[in-house]
Amino acid sequence: MLNYTTQTYQMKREIFNFTGKISKGLFRPAKKFLTDMCYGMMASGSCLLTEVAQKLHENVKKIKVVERLSRHLAKGCDERAEKNYLDMVEKWLPQEPVVVIDDSDVAKPEGEHFESLGWVRDGSASTKKHTVIVKGYHVTEACIATAKMNHPVSIFSAVHSATKDTNPTSKEITFAAIERAVSLRPKCTFVLDRGYDDNEIIDKLLEMGQNFVIRMKRNRKFFFHNRWISASELCNRRRGRINMNVRYKGEEYRVKLSHVQVRITGSDKVLYLVLVYGISEHPMMLLTNIPVQSKEDVKRIAKIYFKRWKIEEYFKAKKQLFDFENFRVRSLSAINALNFCITVCMAFLAQLILKKHTCSLYAEVISAAQPIKEKVNLEYYRIAYGIRELLSFARQNMKAWFKPLRPDPLQLRIKLPV
Repeated sequence: MLNYTTQTYQMKREIFNFTGKISKGLFRPAKKFLTDMCYGMMASGSCLLTEVAQKLHENVKKIKVVERLSRHLAKGCDERAEKNYLDMVEKWLPQEPVVVIDDSDVAKPEGEHFESLGWVRDGSASTKKHTVIVKGYHVTEACIATAKMNHPVSIFSAVHSATKDTNPTSKEITFAAIERAVSLRPKCTFVLDRGYDDNEIIDKLLEMGQNFVIRMKRNRKFFFHNRWISASELCNRRRGRINMNVRYKGEEYRVKLSHVQVRITGSDKVLYLVLVYGISEHPMMLLTNIPVQSKEDVKRIAKIYFKRWKIEEYFKAKKQLFDFENFRVRSLSAINALNFCITVCMAFLAQLILKKHTCSLYAEVISAAQPIKEKVNLEYYRIAYGIRELLSFARQNMKAWFKPLRPDPLQLRIKLPV
């Protein structure tokens, strides 16, 4: 039987210590703000400031708490906090990580007063035959799977819009994500989807000496056997002879693989094209600069690409666990600051998973979550639900965890003569 008073205290201590590492070197109000935001979002399961303020249990009007949180968000992301976050996450990464970069969207179909609100493809409502375009923002994220537990953690996340000339383009943000990953690990393998089939991005990765696996578009042309040939013709001329089982979008597939040496427009370097048959109507074309010398190399490249689905699961968890699309802050700087707070919360969940064999609190969180399945591919959901259950018993905020700067003044007393 759980002693929820003890477990709630331990969970609040974990959150306080974790956010203290992120806010190291910041001023005291900024430290308290980050702690309050992370605690409030994990306790409420929402990034809506009114929901966060409700869980802080402060002895003031809720509107005052919301205004205080809004003022801090309007200042944007603090560079020292971002650096502290990267220093901590760097310890979890393998030496030669697989970096997955992908774009998502934040749909605000009824939004009117958000800064630089543009038009995006709503990935949740769109299908293969029907595309839904709504107002919203683009989100570029770069994730790396942790070395021990193989769970994705974010090393780069930016909410952006292409409606203003002053805003950086999607390609510039992609370059920034690549440079961020290389600054953490000098040698990486980048996995990109069809939206990044671009000669400039490929040239950038080749110049930096990085490996990559990029899914190519069907309208590509490749230089093969001394002539340029269309992608569809190249796929029809090849037949997969290497059998392999893969897991893609939560389902198991039996696929066949093939590979050829090709060149692309805009580059004289010899690259390798791995063809994957058996998942979709048209074969997947995976372009890579990783040398292919055996069947095992072909399988390894295919496995590297299918790790990309982890970032899709990360996006989904981020939106569902913290209701990311339901924010009300309007400026882009405030939206990115809120996005950073959610990223810190996701990193806290990852840290708890990494400590599962050494921290008794992990077992208590799982017990509070009451999961139905024993094993799952992504543990973020059950960890978040368990933390929310434990924090639901809290009736005091995090103010008591910050030591007062000075003791309370003593009351002066005048001793009257007898």
